[in-house]
Amino acid sequence: MINLGLLIIRLVVGLTFAGHGTQKLFGWFGGAGLKGTAGWLESIGAKPGMLMAVLAGAGELIGGLLFAAGVLTPIGAALIVITMLVSIFTVHGKNGYWATEGGFEYNLVLIAVAVGITLVGPGSYVLF
Repeated sequence: MINLGLLIIRLVVGLTFAGHGTQKLFGWFGGAGLKGTAGWLESIGAKPGMLMAVLAGAGELIGGLLFAAGVLTPIGAALIVITMLVSIFTVHGKNGYWATEGGFEYNLVLIAVAVGITLVGPGSYVLF
């Protein structure tokens, strides 16, 4: 059952994270796409906005897919952690802990999941 539990965690977190990447890169799932994401990033001081949007979207997409598949899990987890740390330091950290106040609560949960799965391993159910 441990392997099934690890698979469920990896799939939910990894595919959700990948979905956020596709929102930034392609505008899927109601996302802003590269142009909209770049504009928003520029507005919060992340310049050049287009490069930052590509890096953020690619990190989320690639990290999420690797994490979900259980392939190169430490690399996928590192991409998730890096993206969440950037999000904390640029957007959410100043709002305190709780997500209800725009804080970093959710970002920290994702970091904990990524690090935890990396420490125990992805389990037996991996893509290859």
